[in-house]
Amino acid sequence: MRPRMLASRAATLETRMTPIDLRSDTVTKPTDAMRAAMARAEVGDDVFGEDPTVNRLQATVAELLGKEAGLFVPSGTMANQVCLGTLTRPGDEVVCDAAAHCISFEGGGLAALWGVQPRAVAAPRGILDPADVEAALRPVADHHPRTRVVEIENTHNRGGGAVYPLARVRELSALAARHGLDLYMDGARLWNACAATGTSPAEYAAGATLVSVCLSKGLGAPVGSVLCGSRDHVAAARRLRKRLGGGMRQAGILAAAGLHALEHHRARLTEDHENARRLGQLVAALPGARLLHPIDTNLVFAVFEGQKAAELTRRFAEAGVLGLPEGSRPDLVRFITHLDVSRSDIEEAGRRLARVMGG
Repeated sequence: MRPRMLASRAATLETRMTPIDLRSDTVTKPTDAMRAAMARAEVGDDVFGEDPTVNRLQATVAELLGKEAGLFVPSGTMANQVCLGTLTRPGDEVVCDAAAHCISFEGGGLAALWGVQPRAVAAPRGILDPADVEAALRPVADHHPRTRVVEIENTHNRGGGAVYPLARVRELSALAARHGLDLYMDGARLWNACAATGTSPAEYAAGATLVSVCLSKGLGAPVGSVLCGSRDHVAAARRLRKRLGGGMRQAGILAAAGLHALEHHRARLTEDHENARRLGQLVAALPGARLLHPIDTNLVFAVFEGQKAAELTRRFAEAGVLGLPEGSRPDLVRFITHLDVSRSDIEEAGRRLARVMGG
């Protein structure tokens, strides 16, 4: 067979390879055991508060976070927006990191939904410095917006999966309390922070007025987040959930997936972190590549000098590895490890990437 025909055949075979999807930890599929749990879920009408599986999920997460009550919502974005809408009024201001998810990836929800503006503070890897937060607080005066909430994200997405030290969370909660403010924790990947540090969810959440956690990222459920806080705050959040169309009916089928994930998938998150560190080693060895951040959890941010991330991820996809152009700079690609990616997948991804980069 001629060399050109061999090369063409090899290229065809490569495109038929099963893709290794590292775009996000949201791409996981329910396991067979999770599907079985969903199939046998007892259900009722959750808008009437009558779905026993939803009620059990809400109570379980609230207990894990050390809060009085919980509320199941369809997405992490809705959880963030409902929580911030609960804690603010039109014309108020939320202090947060300049790259926070709630202002970067939620369609301008703070302004569009609640008439609230962010007070963005630049922070290394998204970890706020209490001194910088205090400096950003508005004086009380008629011509200033009212500062009402300090928002933190743990782990921090655009910080490369950075973990908030517990001591820093406590400093920020003390600062908020001192100034009569609420602290909101976007804990979409809080489970990863806990796995990486050994800190319990309740310890992280103790100083937060409201906290949300995602079930469809590292835990592998198909959908859903739970927000938790006092009974009064959760009752107010429930009203806003309804306003946004987030009141679901026989949602116990989805809640059962979350309960299964909490019971069976939390302990294995350290595997994702180990796989991310190995992936980081493989990516850093590629020609022209370097890691933008240390790898704390399951996110790998890689800079490819002189390359366009959009074009590069297209080439990676052709070779059977899916990554994401991160967007904060043109040469940055994000990879995320998760439940559906094994160590052997990581090794194979490294080989495929090396072929693309000529390494």
